[in-house]
Amino acid sequence: MTKNEWMLQQFYEHISENKKDLFEKIILDRTKYITVVLENLFQPHNAAAVLRSCDCFGVQDVHIIENENKYEPNKEIDMGSSKWLNMYRYDKLENNTVDAIKHLKQKGYKIVATTPHTNDCNIDELPLNQPIALMFGTEKSGLSESALEHADAYVKLPMYGFTESFNISVSVALALFNVTERMRKSPNIKWQLSPEEQTEIKLNWTKKVVKRSDKVAAIIESRFTGETPAAE
Repeated sequence: MTKNEWMLQQFYEHISENKKDLFEKIILDRTKYITVVLENLFQPHNAAAVLRSCDCFGVQDVHIIENENKYEPNKEIDMGSSKWLNMYRYDKLENNTVDAIKHLKQKGYKIVATTPHTNDCNIDELPLNQPIALMFGTEKSGLSESALEHADAYVKLPMYGFTESFNISVSVALALFNVTERMRKSPNIKWQLSPEEQTEIKLNWTKKVVKRSDKVAAIIESRFTGETPAAE
């Protein structure tokens, strides 16, 4: 048994059976095969709605690029969804977009820009033969030139009205519905989390719902190592 597996067992003693069963059920549908990348979103209600969509469709990782705009979701719309997700922020460099794309490509992701483009395809034509990072841009101007330049592919959502684009949160929801449904129905895509990833995420979830989880973690850690926890 690994350390994380042992700690998860110990933490499970501090939550209800209903919560434990819920974690065990939801983790089976979580995926990192599809991830979402948000560049420079600035409207709090849209930022929060995107997180809710990611949680609802089982997308575990969200990558947030902050160049000009700071990402601050509206917590009332978020409905607590952010605490169930792994959120990675890129805000240290002058051009955080390139840094994020480089990181994701090193992880094996195909960078897909969601924007009308001369070489684009409809979302339902996007091949899912490798992990996909769907990039979405600002509400006003879309993705930056830097994002478009470094993307591997371009997709668009079909539209049949006068309006030229969907709201950003709607775009994310529509795109995720399409790709996650196709991903789950494909017998050849290994989209599920590894046992190690499942354990790590469940441990993080449990810490989010246990009161004073830092103190509880210190006590559990001391049991594992045989050391006495430091006094407050």
